[in-house]
Amino acid sequence: MVRLRPEALAAAGVPADEALAALETATEGTVVAQVYDGNRSTDVVVVMDPAHRTRPEDLGAIPLTGSASVGARVVTLAQVADIVRTEGRYSVGHEGARQTVTADVAGRDVTSYTGELERRIAGLRLPRGVYADVGGAAAAQAATQRELLFRGLLAGIGIVLLLSLAFHDPRSLLLVMANVPFALVGGVVAVFLTGGTLSIGSLVGFVTLFGISTRNAVMLISHYEHLVTVEGHTWNLDTARRGAEQRLGPILMTAIVTGIALLPLALGSGDPGREIEGPLAVIVVQRRERA
Repeated sequence: MVRLRPEALAAAGVPADEALAALETATEGTVVAQVYDGNRSTDVVVVMDPAHRTRPEDLGAIPLTGSASVGARVVTLAQVADIVRTEGRYSVGHEGARQTVTADVAGRDVTSYTGELERRIAGLRLPRGVYADVGGAAAAQAATQRELLFRGLLAGIGIVLLLSLAFHDPRSLLLVMANVPFALVGGVVAVFLTGGTLSIGSLVGFVTLFGISTRNAVMLISHYEHLVTVEGHTWNLDTARRGAEQRLGPILMTAIVTGIALLPLALGSGDPGREIEGPLAVIVVQRRERA
């Protein structure tokens, strides 16, 4: 591991990015020119002799030139950095003076892992001029969740407005909307059984459940209104039972078809490439089974 010493770099007049660039050139190589032979080009790469890269200690001999303000003297990497053998990541990406460390999260969701990582980084005392920034899949997922929730809220408002126009009786609208929290119970159970991870796929599954449960409720309540206003039935327990029995077949058939169609995705939710469809299918299938 090579750890630069900011004080020694400042005293020698060597910028940190130039020291890292020299180290990258010595170990990975840098293209400095191209040789053309007809229509084929060959890169000319400057890199340290492989015989001098067999031990980490040999990297200490890499020469670095300081700025003119301190006499433009030449120092070695060992004079401005600590080079030690240690266990850790075999590769850390560099972009100028910026170092990128990547990690794969296993056994927990990315959001909670990122939150814990940011709390621990906040408690560290980093050298002057050094700062840590957490990004990647967690930031992208957070942005996607905010956008999904915002668009879902707009869609929910639009659905409520459309239902208020379709049902002239406010009590029918309240019955439809009251069905939604109970319909989402199956999705909550599915999230709990699959590890309690709320991913983008899970959120899309909840939105899908919202639409399916609202559609079923509209079918049932509209049939009740048909029985009362058109067929002249009195609204009582017998009418409620009659309407439920007549709508049980269509609702049950759509539930079975949806469950059968999504069952292969739900069973293979952990396979690569099913990060979105897998959790969505698990939530919808769990809801269909409870229905």
